[in-house]
Amino acid sequence: MSVKVILRKNLLRALCQGHPWVFRDALVEPPALPNGSLVTVATRDGRPVAHGYWTAAGPIAVRVLDLRPVSDARELIQARLRQALARRLQRLDLAETNAFRWVHGEADLLPGIHIDLYDRVATVRFDGEGARAFYGDLRSLLVSCAEPLRLYHVVDREERVGTVGEIEVRENGIRFIVDLDRGQKGGLFLDQRENRQTIAARAASRSVLNLYGYTGGFSLYAARAGARSTETVDIARPALATARRNFRLNGLSLDRAGFHAMDAIEFLQQAASRKRRWDIVIADPPSFAPKKSALPAARRAYLRLHVLAASVVAPGGLLAAASCSSHLGRDEFLASIRQGVAAAGRSFRLQMVAGAGFDHPTLSTFPEGDYLKFVLGEVD
Repeated sequence: MSVKVILRKNLLRALCQGHPWVFRDALVEPPALPNGSLVTVATRDGRPVAHGYWTAAGPIAVRVLDLRPVSDARELIQARLRQALARRLQRLDLAETNAFRWVHGEADLLPGIHIDLYDRVATVRFDGEGARAFYGDLRSLLVSCAEPLRLYHVVDREERVGTVGEIEVRENGIRFIVDLDRGQKGGLFLDQRENRQTIAARAASRSVLNLYGYTGGFSLYAARAGARSTETVDIARPALATARRNFRLNGLSLDRAGFHAMDAIEFLQQAASRKRRWDIVIADPPSFAPKKSALPAARRAYLRLHVLAASVVAPGGLLAAASCSSHLGRDEFLASIRQGVAAAGRSFRLQMVAGAGFDHPTLSTFPEGDYLKFVLGEVD
């Protein structure tokens, strides 16, 4: 049975337009409810506005499931799991790509729930304990909804429930080893799939520098597309070891592939001092601003990175810069790139601004979900 919670602030328009969050400070006397409890969000005069589930701690108290009453959460989740999977399978060739984001939280109308599929293994990440309360239902529902895929294992990424270890997956025909127990982002940065293709389309006969390269995603795409050389930089030695294995797995020569286990900034400083240049430079760091309070430091870090990255691009070459910091907007990120390139004494011709792949959609009424920025431009 749903419990009514009362809005302190006038959020009627935002909620009716589809914004999926209600913050705790927007409620009158937030009740003490168990995580995952179904609630009805109402105005002060008792008018129902939205229906969702409760999170007992944290700034977001309610994540909205529907504007209509929700009588059976399990049934609703099952329907939306099937709908989300159908949308992906319409656009994917599983013979070529069997690793993708199945559910992207709010954009797939399952707020707080993120599900990645790696061949026959599903990994689940929850935003808050309210969402995690549905894990028991999800385990069985995922298996039943994914019958055509013969799913056999479900892993809670935070709790590491259900140890899998390493498995092999395919992305656009490229084979990847992913470690689902210890790897970042579940083992592969699935949101950059289309952007890796963008680099591949421009990599033939060019030298490529992949900063923060992790297990070599951009490098593998470039090498398969005929890059003259690739160099992958990451501070994590285990990730680079996997990158080498991925090259071998795909039959790609290591003779034209370099791997550097060191800090990306230190690498760039050394490369700039030696006047080294690459035709394509990719800077895809981890989030510099995981929370809003980190923004001032993040702005400085991005600017420093963009100055150094621009300084090692060959004349007429390409700089690809990415940010997964949701607190940093697209306009501000673009400004950082322009400032960095100018500070390096170079000019920048913008070619494209992109985001995450189609399996990481964004609601137009939920700008907070538009987190990934990928900017490509020519440097002179």
